[in-house]
Parts: sequence; C-alpha cells; structure tokens
Amino acid sequence: MTPSLIHLAAEPHSAPVTDWAGRIAWVVGLLVFVVFVYWLMRQGWKWRGTLQGDLPELPTAPADAGEPRLALSGRYHGSTTAGQWLDRIVARGLGTRSRAELTLTDQGLSVVRPGATDFFVPAAALRGARLDKGIAGKVLPEGGLLVVTWEHGGRQIDSGFRSDQATEHPAWVEALNQLSTTEHTTEHSETEGAR
Repeated sequence: MTPSLIHLAAEPHSAPVTDWAGRIAWVVGLLVFVVFVYWLMRQGWKWRGTLQGDLPELPTAPADAGEPRLALSGRYHGSTTAGQWLDRIVARGLGTRSRAELTLTDQGLSVVRPGATDFFVPAAALRGARLDKGIAGKVLPEGGLLVVTWEHGGRQIDSGFRSDQATEHPAWVEALNQLSTTEHTTEHSETEGAR
C-alpha cells in the first residue's frame, strides 16, 4: 500500500445527516426562543415608559437662546434617575441613544438629536455636571462621559454625553457648574429679597 492510499484511508468520513426533521426542529425552536426574549425586552421597555408617564413634556429651546458659550458634537447615551446610573429613563424619548449637538448659552443647555426628540435644559433646572465612566448600561473609560444633572417635573435626572473630542469634557463641566451655581445664587437672592 502506498503512503497516499494510507493517508486517504486514515481520513475520517462524516456520516450523512439522516435526522433532518430533528435538526430543523432545533433551529426553529431556537429562533422562537430568541424572538420571545426580544419580545419580553420590548414589553419591559414599554412598561418602564408607562411607569414614567408622569414625566412632563420636555422643554424646547427658546427662539432667542443667546450667544453660545460652548458647543459640542458627540453622542447622547441616555438618562437615568440622578445618582442611579442603571435606572434608565425612557419616557419622552430620553431612552433613545443618538448623535447629539449640544449648545450652552446663558439661557441653558440645548440638546439637538437627529432622529430623536430634541430638548432644552433651562439654566434654572441645571444642578451640575461631572465626569463619569458609565450610565444606563454604557461603560466608558474613567472620565469618558460628561454627565449633566438637571431637574424636570420634580425629578432629578442625569443625562450622559460623550463628545467626539473627549478633551472638551473638563471645560463643559466647569461651564455647566458655573452656570448652575450662578443661577441658584440669583434665585436665592431673589427669594431673600421678596421676603
């Protein structure tokens, strides 16, 4: 026997598939399971939106928002209940991740989102900003996320953004915190004056 014949004789041969019905049933069963899991996730998303239905409509930017102090292009990664980075808010379109254009003026923060609901955070509603690494299931390197805390409908909200140029984040934190502090000092002074 020549070496090539020995080599051919040693090669394993796979047995032909004879149970096609069993294999098809497994594939169909797996597809049904995947669709069912997706349906459950979708129902959970809708249920969460229903629970958060008391959140008022999001404010829109005023016609004259003033001169831009800062502008940023990047991504909106979602909003959560302030201080609870996994408690996602999905009502009013806040759960939809998207591209975002941020503009900060003395009036507040304008968030323009192509393909999703735009919103505006008035300066009086700003509660501060910080650098963080995660929000609503999105985790980035330390300090890779700009988190803006604001109030809407009696609820404290954290919204996460990531600039296309992450080096812009510290300037945004400083400007947002400064605007927030200035606004609250003015409100406090007006309240004291009214007494």
